[in-house]
Amino acid sequence: MQTWRDAWGRADDASESIRAALAALGVSESVLRCLRPTVTNSGGSYVDFGKLPADVVELIAEALRHPATSA
Repeated sequence: MQTWRDAWGRADDASESIRAALAALGVSESVLRCLRPTVTNSGGSYVDFGKLPADVVELIAEALRHPATSA
């Protein structure tokens, strides 16, 4: 059970991290609700992105092509 809890914690932390990054890009809360932490039967930590609107995926792709630089 502890293995599952640890995996869930990692998945939950990761989903919160991507939510924060997408929110900073101006993605709406309704889209952010599509992101869900999940754990596989074998204990793998994942974030399910669900269905994302094409414009949001383009926004993500653009951000990945041109990451912000540190000052």
